Amino acid sequence: MKKKIAFILSMTMMAVSLAGCGTGGAESGSGSPKSAGKSQYTIGISQFAEHGSLDNCRKGFIEGLKEEGIEEGKNLTVKVKNADADTSMATQIASNFVSDNVDLICGIATPSAQAAYNAAMDQNIPVIYTAVTDPVEAQLATDDQKPAGEVTGTSDKLPIEAQLAMIREVLPDAKTIGILYTTSEANSVSSIAEYEKLAGQYGFKIKKSGVTNTSEIQLAAADLLDAADCLTNLTDNTVVSALPTVLGMAEEKHIPVFGSEIEQVRKGCLAAEGIEYVELGKQTGKMAAQVLKGEKKASEMKYETVTDSSLYVNEKAAEDLEITIPDTMKERAVESFTDISQN
Repeated sequence: MKKKIAFILSMTMMAVSLAGCGTGGAESGSGSPKSAGKSQYTIGISQFAEHGSLDNCRKGFIEGLKEEGIEEGKNLTVKVKNADADTSMATQIASNFVSDNVDLICGIATPSAQAAYNAAMDQNIPVIYTAVTDPVEAQLATDDQKPAGEVTGTSDKLPIEAQLAMIREVLPDAKTIGILYTTSEANSVSSIAEYEKLAGQYGFKIKKSGVTNTSEIQLAAADLLDAADCLTNLTDNTVVSALPTVLGMAEEKHIPVFGSEIEQVRKGCLAAEGIEYVELGKQTGKMAAQVLKGEKKASEMKYETVTDSSLYVNEKAAEDLEITIPDTMKERAVESFTDISQN
C-alpha cells in the first residue's frame, strides 16, 4: 500500500513539474523574441515593389542593422523577396518566411507589412515595417502609435502641407492639382484625405483618379491631365512603378508633375518636399536590431516617423517645361538635378 501511495505521489510531482515546464515555455514564446540570446540571425525582407524609394529603404535597413553590429555575411543571413506590386504575391512571400522560421520579417511598404503581420502574428515572429504612410489606417498600430501586436516600424507620412506650399511657390496661378492613386492602398487613401483637407488653405482644388492596377494608369492619367494644372505624386507603389509613362504623357501636354521623394525627382518630376528613404531605412534597421538582440519586444516600441522634409529640384525638368524655379527654392534645395535619369 505504501509503495502504491509513493508511486502515485511520485507521478503527481512529475506531472506538476512537466506542467510547470510547459507553462514556462508558453510564456517564453509569447514574451521574449525567438532570436533573443542568439549569435546568428536570419531575417526575411518582403519588398512590395521594385522602385527607388523602396530600394533605398532596403539599403538603409541593412545599413542600420550593420551599425548595430548585425552584419550580413558575418552574423546575419538575409532573404530578400519582391512582390512585384502584387498583394497575393506579398501574402505568399510572408507565408514562406514563416515556414522558413526566420527570426524577423521586414515588410517594406504597406501591403507587404500587412501580409507579414497577418502571417507571423501567431508564430512568435516579430515584424518590423518601413515605408508605411499610415500604420493606424493599415491596422498595424493604434491611434496613440502603439503596436497592434509584435509589429512596429517607421512611417513615411508625406509632408503634405510643405508640398502644397512648394507647389504654390512654383505655380502661383495654378488652381487644380491632380493625383493618381491605387484605391486599395491604405497609404494613398489616407494621403488623399489629407490633401483634400489642406488644399483649400493654399487656393487649390484636388482632382483625384483611382486605379486598381498598372493597366489602368494610362487612361486615368489622361483624364487627370485634361482637368488639372499639375499632378503631384504620392508614394503609391502601383503608380510609382509606372512613373515614366505618366511623366511622358504630362510632358506632351506641358504639365508639371511633382514628386514625393528624391528618386521621383531624379527621374523627371519637377520638385518634391520629401523624406530621405535611406535614412528612414536606417532608422528601421536600428529598431530591428533591438528586437533581434532581445533588448525590446516589437510590441513595446511605438512606430516612429520622420518629422523633417527635404526639398529636391530637377532643373532640367523645369527647363523642358519652361518653368522658372524661384531662387529661394534653389537655395534651400538639398539636392538639384541637372538631367533626367532613365534608370
